[in-house]
Amino acid sequence: MSANLNSTLSGQQALRQQVGDRFNADWKSNDHRARRLVAEFIGTSGLTFVLSGGAAILAGYGGATLAPYQFAFILSACAALWLVAAVFFLGDISSHFNPAMTLAFAMRGDMGFPMAGCYIVVQMIAAATGSCVAAMLFGTGGNLAATVPAAGMIYQSVAFEAILTFGMVLLVLSMTNGPKLDSSSAPLAVGAYVMAMGTMGGPFDGAAFNPARAFGPDFARWDFSTYWVYALGSLIGVLVAVAIARFLRGPAKASEANAAMGNPLDR
Repeated sequence: MSANLNSTLSGQQALRQQVGDRFNADWKSNDHRARRLVAEFIGTSGLTFVLSGGAAILAGYGGATLAPYQFAFILSACAALWLVAAVFFLGDISSHFNPAMTLAFAMRGDMGFPMAGCYIVVQMIAAATGSCVAAMLFGTGGNLAATVPAAGMIYQSVAFEAILTFGMVLLVLSMTNGPKLDSSSAPLAVGAYVMAMGTMGGPFDGAAFNPARAFGPDFARWDFSTYWVYALGSLIGVLVAVAIARFLRGPAKASEANAAMGNPLDR
């Protein structure tokens, strides 16, 4: 009977069944919740800080006028390297750093929607903080790496953001699934994806594929006129990616929920 019950559970529910009483101690306690949210704040604020700060420094102190593709390449490298480092040192606690990724994990059943909502609020506050600190230190040059669609390409940008988000979410869901569950490779895969797509798509619309990354510079400049493009595109990408991941690999297992939710250590 127990075996049959375990086989019907997925994601967070399977994890609770597997670890028993420790689930409430590890996943529901205020201390562990706080650790995960602080990790999300550090990772997300760091991302917008290096992007906004990098853009302002290049514009004000770079020593040359850069072509858009050069600008995109340098900023994509900064973002990719930061994410590789941040996922490596925070991944055992929590390392979504992207509301789209958090929503995907919640939809897959790896974490509850109330906790996902807390993550997203913290990620947005962190993104705004990172860009505001960069603006305070370096000025608003380079538009703080704001994501702005190319002229006359609003709806193409929505579709593009949906495609980029789809790829990112499917990549991460696949890396945190079954036989491919490999925390040592995930940061490198994420960094490679960000580097490739940011360099390719940056000159077109900024290539956010992360609503928090788009929000930070917009908040610091107080200009949300095109923010909806990135929020809508990411939402579409998440919905399609979760459906495809479910079709390809089935529901999440306990180990996958563990990878998605992190594993904060007892003090």
